[in-house]
Amino acid sequence: MTHEQPGWPLSVLAQACAQVGLDPTAARLIKFTNNAVFDLVSSPVVVRIPGSPGVAARADKVVTIAEWLAANNMPSVRLVEGLPQPLDINGHKVTFWQRVPSAEMTPTGRDLGHTLRRFHSLPPPSANLPAWQPMNSIRSRVEAEDVLTPSDHAFLEAKCDEIQTALDTVAYFLEPGPIHGDAFMGNLIPSPNGPILCDFDSASHGPREWDLTPVAVGKLRFSYSTDAQAELASAYGTDILTWPHFATLRQLRELQLVTSVLPVIRSNPKLQAQWTHRFKSFRDGDLTATWTTYT
Repeated sequence: MTHEQPGWPLSVLAQACAQVGLDPTAARLIKFTNNAVFDLVSSPVVVRIPGSPGVAARADKVVTIAEWLAANNMPSVRLVEGLPQPLDINGHKVTFWQRVPSAEMTPTGRDLGHTLRRFHSLPPPSANLPAWQPMNSIRSRVEAEDVLTPSDHAFLEAKCDEIQTALDTVAYFLEPGPIHGDAFMGNLIPSPNGPILCDFDSASHGPREWDLTPVAVGKLRFSYSTDAQAELASAYGTDILTWPHFATLRQLRELQLVTSVLPVIRSNPKLQAQWTHRFKSFRDGDLTATWTTYT
């Protein structure tokens, strides 16, 4: 899979749609960070194209999770039925999703807290989920990057070792099981029937504390107008900020947020400014710097 030209997602989109009988004309790019996500004009379908080989490797698991959640009537995004999922286009594992109708409501931290409690109470899927090993994907992104200076690359390698050592000593207090893996507010989207969960790339079997961490880090790092963390803590019944080991999971989450777009920075230069700001503040140990979301 090669991404020399920024326009590669459009080519993959055209090939994928041609194979399944969809029309990509005037498709709208919704998002392009780890995945290029297109909304089709011709039909109520959203097409998701992994932005790197590492993300593509998760596509089969994503399909498994989506089918498991649908079978348990979880409020979550649904795959388009009757299509090959995922569809392999020269190594790009393309998936097709039912578009979620727009809605006026705005999901809250309370909504996410209730959603996570429900997710964590589901019977496990019949297929075994991969074990939670967040450092593996981080290390692979760092290893494959081609945009850092040697000293910055060395810093990230050392930070991976430091955080992994700290993780090995964490004593978790919740029962482990299936986790979403990236449970921040952006992955709870509005629908006419209420908020629904999306983006299962990071799903695994692991500590439930990790699903409570992204919103807590969001409170500390991003300038949000509402306190989703307090709402989530109330709805879920646990305030992760009071847990003695939260600092370790915060470091891990911030390392994820720093390295997540390394594979696509070169092909998507619009990410560069915010990524640079995140990296410098993380490298310098500045815990007060405010980050913004990628657009």
